[in-house]
Amino acid sequence: MKRVLIGLGEEREVSLNGEAAELRVLEQGTALLVVNGNVHRVTHAGGRLLINGKEAHLSLANPRDRRRTGGGTSESGRRDVKAAMPGKVVKILVEPGQTVETGAGLLTLEAMKMQNEVRAGSAGTVATVGVKVGDTVASGQVLVTLE
Repeated sequence: MKRVLIGLGEEREVSLNGEAAELRVLEQGTALLVVNGNVHRVTHAGGRLLINGKEAHLSLANPRDRRRTGGGTSESGRRDVKAAMPGKVVKILVEPGQTVETGAGLLTLEAMKMQNEVRAGSAGTVATVGVKVGDTVASGQVLVTLE
């Protein structure tokens, strides 16, 4: 899930549960969300989020943190680095046995015509690389395992 900050009159393409979606802000607190051709009215007022008039619950995370760390948070032991979004593997920067520092690039994913470098959340040794160049990956799929 992404946290999207948008000013009035702007349109952005976002991903919602792996589905491409378009968000059109109408006015402060009101937007249209278009997913697979279906239009949903999203409003936020009084601390409540409504989608098509029904209350929705949402958890927000900073996507920059997930992209930098690949979702891994543990400092020791085996750690799986997972895809934060669906995409295509375009470059692998590490190999098994290689030692990496915190923030080191592990691989590059292409999603929605943008390339995103997946980085190590902590220092360690690459145990496995579970993908190869050209693979299409799903959100949450294990890409690299660190020890």
